[in-house]
Formats: sequence, structure tokens, C-alpha cells
Amino acid sequence: MRSALLTLVLVLSCASSATEPAAARTPRTYRMGFSPIPPRLSVPEVLRTIDSVSKHADAALMVVEVPWKALLADTSATLLVRRDNLPVAQLFRQHGMPIVATIELANGLDRGAEADALVALGRSIAEPAVQRAYREFVVAFDSIVHPDWLALAMETNLIRAAAKPGVYAAVVTMTNATAAQLRASGSATKLMVSVQVETAWGRLAGSGGGSFVGIQQDRGDFPFVQLLGLSSYPYLGGFAAPEQIPLDYYSRLASATTLPMMVVEGGWSSGSVPGVASSPDLQARYIRRQMQLADEAKLLGVFQITFTDLDLTSFPVPSGSILPIFAQLGLVDASYRAKPALAVWDSVLANALATR
Repeated sequence: MRSALLTLVLVLSCASSATEPAAARTPRTYRMGFSPIPPRLSVPEVLRTIDSVSKHADAALMVVEVPWKALLADTSATLLVRRDNLPVAQLFRQHGMPIVATIELANGLDRGAEADALVALGRSIAEPAVQRAYREFVVAFDSIVHPDWLALAMETNLIRAAAKPGVYAAVVTMTNATAAQLRASGSATKLMVSVQVETAWGRLAGSGGGSFVGIQQDRGDFPFVQLLGLSSYPYLGGFAAPEQIPLDYYSRLASATTLPMMVVEGGWSSGSVPGVASSPDLQARYIRRQMQLADEAKLLGVFQITFTDLDLTSFPVPSGSILPIFAQLGLVDASYRAKPALAVWDSVLANALATR
């Protein structure tokens, strides 16, 4: 159990008063949830986070980093999944939560780079042997954990914009091959990749110069997807206030596809970070705006990776890491004290969930 829980949390190592409830929306189309990444790296904190999340969510997010070092040392993918991932899924299912699982095959904090574990080994996802290890891991994960939704790659458009062409080409090759293998094995899990919303709108450096880019290439490169995951951090995309985010911020992406969509990561910092002034009030207003965007796009889900803030003294933060700009995304602080945003979130969660 200790290894299982700590493996999950290592992923991150790689208008009116904001306290007022949001207006009633009945019914909502989307499930809501978080991952169990804790404020500090310990098993008791993970368990406490899962218990806390269960009171503020109706679905769970598992953020899974490919265990490259173990896989490439010939450790069985089945052993790794049963040891490190299945216990977490079982804890969520004890709370009756369906599971969204996202597989991180690249570098979640630097889309221009490959996973730190691969870099340390001098390996690359461009290698057929590394791609084979990924396929074996994902197929084992799906057959053992049985997630309801499974993302095979994250922020594909940002990888395409930031990484070397060969890296993106490898992402396309290995995810398509894995999807085909999953279907050949009889898996009925709903498959997706995620796109980075600010990148699709041209709001990140090097991703479109401020002009809307869209996601047409992603739709063409990943034809297996049955729904589209969204990653969105508008405070990093030049928005000074949540109300500035266009109401069609998500729904415009749907014009490129008839697929359903869900936010699988995102948020707004409750504190200022370099280059961005923020506050708990702005974060609460963002949660309100987020749900308006979700209603407009008729999303299937709205998930944040973190429920709590991160106590960075507990996380290995390499020099130059951007992890600190995500450290205050939680709807509670690192001591589990509620921020104003949590009341807004809970008021929406209380609305009935539409059947689809």
C-alpha cells in the first residue's frame, strides 16, 4: 500500500462576493472530482486526501506516470499495476466513484522535454522498445484497474508545439498502437487524449501568437478517441480575471469534433505567482466561471488534479521547476482548511446530475 500511494503522488515531482454560492444549475451534465495527490508526501496524507475528496466529488481522477525505470528494467507491468495503482482505485471505488485515469507518458511539467526517468536513463519514447513497454503497461493497467475513462496521452497539442518533432511523432505512433491493442483485447474502456486549451486558443508562448489554433490536427492524429480531455489554466494564458474568459472557451473546441469533452486538469491559483496576481476571491470566481463554461459546452466531467495546496517543503522541487506556480490550486490549503472556492464548487456539486 505504501508504494502504491506514493507512486501516484510522485507525478507532480516530475463579480459578487466569491464566498456566495454559485447560481443553481439543474441539472448539471458533468461529474466533478479530484485526484488524491496530497499536500505532503506521506501515506497518511494520501489517505486523508482520498477521504476528503470523497466528500466533495462524485468521480475520481487517477494521474498515472508511466513507471519507466521499472518497466525498462524488465519489471512486470502486471506486478507494477497491481502493487501501485490497483489499491488506489479500490479506495475510490469503496466510495462509489467512477474513475478517470490519465497516463502521463511525457514530462508533465515541461512539454518540451521527455519524462525525467527516461532522460536519466538516456532513453526516448522514439525507441521501439520504450514504446513496447508503454503498450504493455497501459494494457495491464486497463485490464486490472478497469477505469471508466482512460487518457493515453496528455496535452498533445502542447507537446507538438514544444517538443522535438520526433517526440510528438512517437506519441502519435504509440498511442494509436496501444488503442488498437486495447480494442483487440476486448477492452470497452472509453479512450481519449487531452489537449491544452490555452494552446488551442494561441495564448501560450509559441502556440499561435494569440490567434485561435483549434484542435483539428489532434483529431486527425488520434482518431481512436471517443471523448476529448481538456487541460486549462487560464491564469497562465493572460487572463487577469476569470470573467474575461470567453463563454465559448470550451465549446468552440467542440466545433472541431462531435465528441463529448471533459476537463481532466486545470484550475486557478489562489495566490500570486511570478507574472500573475491572484487571490482566493479570484480563484472562487474562476470556479464559478469554470462551471459556466462547462454548462455551455455540456461537458461530461470537470476535474482538478489537486484538491489541496502543496507543501513544497515535502516535494522534491528541482531548480527551475515550474511546480511552484501550481502549488496553490487546491480548494483547501495544505492544512485542509477550506478556501472560498470550495463553497462555490460544493454548491454546483449539489445539483442533480443529468443522465446521458
